[in-house]
Formats: sequence, structure tokens, C-alpha cells
Amino acid sequence: MNSVCSPIHISIITPSYNQGQYIEQTIDSVLSQNYPHLDYIIIDGGSTDNSVEIIKKYEKHLSYWVSEKDNGQSHAINKGFSRAKGEVINWLNSDDYYLPGALKTVSEYFQDKNINVLCGKSQIVKNGKLVKISGGTDIYLELSKTIGWARTDQPETFYRKSCIDSIGVLNQGLHYVMDKELWIRYLCKYGLRNVKQTDDLLVAFRLHGSSKTTNQQSLFDKETGSLFQKFALEYGLDNEVKVFSDLGNVSDEVERHIFEGLEVEEANRVLQYYFLQQAFRLYALNDFNSSQYFLKQIDFSQISESDKIEIQKISDRMKYPVALKKLINLYNKIRK
Repeated sequence: MNSVCSPIHISIITPSYNQGQYIEQTIDSVLSQNYPHLDYIIIDGGSTDNSVEIIKKYEKHLSYWVSEKDNGQSHAINKGFSRAKGEVINWLNSDDYYLPGALKTVSEYFQDKNINVLCGKSQIVKNGKLVKISGGTDIYLELSKTIGWARTDQPETFYRKSCIDSIGVLNQGLHYVMDKELWIRYLCKYGLRNVKQTDDLLVAFRLHGSSKTTNQQSLFDKETGSLFQKFALEYGLDNEVKVFSDLGNVSDEVERHIFEGLEVEEANRVLQYYFLQQAFRLYALNDFNSSQYFLKQIDFSQISESDKIEIQKISDRMKYPVALKKLINLYNKIRK
């Protein structure tokens, strides 16, 4: 990575609501980067705790801030997007914080005009202690698998703003997987060619009792199902739409998405990989019946040979009781 010649103008948006116990560390982590071309925006949803008092301490260093009622996190971030002036953009939630030198590292990568998205890694912290290092955003050789599995680590994923301007801002009908939906829209239009992965640690992602990631997983899963249902509708994949209708566990309240850029055949492969990801996820949760249901929906001609091998492994293991599966998993863990 080359040294910085002309620092990239970076916009960071912090959406917040009643996060007074964490937001000062978040703000300080951004400002203490001492990054010379920073556009820092805070959108507070009308907090009733001490958040506004803390924000006011730093207002002379902010490009913009407001505290007023909004329609949720996605709406708040979009308000920030509308004011952002940077060439590179991301949002940092008010319970996470940047690691030293993060923005300098981001700027150095984006000197390469061929990079549209930078995917770094993060520290996962709880009660001030390091829990683990994130695996980062999942990127595979197959575009269809990358979209179908769609696991992105938002805090350490930075976009060139021109791409956001092109694909559109966050879907305000989503409250849990708006980052996943944005990532899918990007991949549909631009593919993987201009995505850069790095092992650089950029962010500390905080786990705590009131965080959505910690205690609302079922709502994440439901919105993800709705997202892919709308994807199937967008491409006229009637058989796959029926799968979602039969499940009956997706939300009809989420507004229609626009996923442009894929051929129908590629979109079909995306759905096959989504079904596969669900089968693997439910298998890990010992829900064998649901896992088998998703496996039965898959058109195996659309799946890679290596994934077929993994499917066969879990299919074989599901013939035996859950207790035996746990013993096998324990044995494999010890061997590692």
C-alpha cells in the first residue's frame, strides 16, 4: 500500500439514540484520528439521556449535527448521507469506535481509483475486553454465492460515495439488515472486481445487552427473508417466491427493493445459495427439519462441486440424533 499523496475526503455519519454511555468514546475515536479531510456528521434521534450534552461538547469539530425525532436508524443515516461531502463514506454506530489510524489506512487504500469498496476487519469487544477478531465481510469466487450469503461487516466496510449515489441510499423500510441490502445492491450492479479485502483492523464492534445484534436475531432473520423474497420478485423467479410464501415468516411491510444488474440466470443462482446458507444455518442450530426443507428447494445444478460435498456431509449427519452430531462437532474441534 502506497503512502498517502493527497488524503481522500472521508465522510463519517454517526446515528444515535439514547447511547449516552457510549457515544463520547465513539466521537472521540473519530476526532482523535486527527484526519485532515474529515466530514463528521452526527444524527441524533431526539435522545432523552445525556447524549445531546455530550455532542455539544464536540460540536465545533463537527460538520453537522442535529437532534430530532426520526423514523429509525436507516432514516437517520440517510439524513447524514444527504449532507455528506466526502469521496468515501461509511457510518459508525454510537456504540462502536474506530481504532487508531483507521481513517489514514482507509484513505491510503482509496488512493487506488479502481477501489470502490474497502472491507477491513474489526475487534469484537465486550465489557472492555477483546472477544475475537472478526472474519470480515465474506467474499467468494462466485458472485452468486457472495450475494446469496450476503454476510457483510458494516462498520469496517467503506464505500466510494459515487457508488452510493448510483445505487441509492439505505432502504428505510429495513431496521436490521439495511447494510446487507445495500451490499447486495452494490454487488448486483458492480460485481466483485472493485472490492478490496484487507486484514487491517479498523473498528471495535461492541457487544452489549441492549445492542440489536445481541438480542434481536430473530428480527434480523425475518428481514433477511423479506429481502430475498423481494429479490426473487424483482427477477420474476416464481418458484422461489413460492418458497418464501410457503414459509410465511417474512414481512410484507418491507418496501420493494430494486436489485438491478444481474441476468436472470445469475439471480436464480443467488437464491439457490441463499437456500443453502439457510440450510447450513439451521443445521448449526440443530433444526434438522427446517434445514432439510431448504435443502430440498435447491437446484443442485447451480451449486459448486465443493459446496455439494458440504451438503452431502450435513445430509449424512442429519440421519443421526442431535446428540451424536454434537459429539462429532466436539471431536472435530479437538482435532483442530
